[in-house]
Amino acid sequence: MSGQQFTRYERARVLGSRALQVSYGAPVLIDTDQTEPILVAAQEYDAGVLPFTVDRGDD
Repeated sequence: MSGQQFTRYERARVLGSRALQVSYGAPVLIDTDQTEPILVAAQEYDAGVLPFTVDRGDD
């Protein structure tokens, strides 16, 4: 997620996907006191540590 701008729909998709991963036991990538998966995902997104890319097909 280095320097890429996301639309609100892309952001929602990334956060939802990451929250699902966290809820199924994926390791959390940052130190946080949050326990809700969506809040953990949001903090990870804001920190820029998520390994997601969005392919828009804009050749």
